[in-house]
Amino acid sequence: MLLRKTALVVSVAVAALIASAGTANAAPAPAAAAPTAAAANPVIVVGGLSGVAVAYEPIAARLRADGYRAFIYQLPGLGLGDIPTSARAFATYVDQVRASTGASTVDVVAHSEGGLVSRYYLKRLGGTATVGRYVSLGTPQYGTYVANIVAFLGLGSCAGIVACQQMTIGSAFLADLNSGDDTPGAVRYTTIRTLQDELVRPTGNAVVNDGATNVLIQSYCPLRVVGHLGLVLDGTAYTIVRGALVDGPVRPNCLAL
Repeated sequence: MLLRKTALVVSVAVAALIASAGTANAAPAPAAAAPTAAAANPVIVVGGLSGVAVAYEPIAARLRADGYRAFIYQLPGLGLGDIPTSARAFATYVDQVRASTGASTVDVVAHSEGGLVSRYYLKRLGGTATVGRYVSLGTPQYGTYVANIVAFLGLGSCAGIVACQQMTIGSAFLADLNSGDDTPGAVRYTTIRTLQDELVRPTGNAVVNDGATNVLIQSYCPLRVVGHLGLVLDGTAYTIVRGALVDGPVRPNCLAL
């Protein structure tokens, strides 16, 4: 399912906001270690705005090394378009993964805009019946000032990027998505955020309410520096993801590579 320099840099940052039609690496590599029983679900890594599938190969490789069947979903049109439309395409992809693996449910690890696409699927498209765990990485659940700043700089309404408009704080899309229960169904919801996220501002907007586990990396590892795109590469962030996928306690490894 988001400041600092010139107008050009900001618009590029918005295009990079969340780094997936349905391209995916459907064949997981051989597992180095068997996951626990709770890890039986296939895991779909959902990319974000302007993010090609290969950008998520590092986190998918970590998952495969831990024994998971990991798939990468690249947002249609690189996520520039309407988020609900991307969510409907994602619903089709989830069904494809379930059919190919024989699994009744999947787990979702979603970066930035991918988290909004996944949440819309859960909340508005019946996805709670097919998803066991939802983990978001730097998702602007309640919007970001990085999207608002484009209009402030005179570049129009998010420079014509529909998804950017929808990620603006106070947008009609977010008002609908965040009305009522943030965490519908029996899905276990986890959000992961970092103080150094340069694209989700304020960083507190990356959390959801109503019983989710919301993890700020620096609350556990105050010296850990992780940026927005770094959330899919950082070892500490991955230890939080791994714990969420087995319903474990939040115990980040602050020294993980």
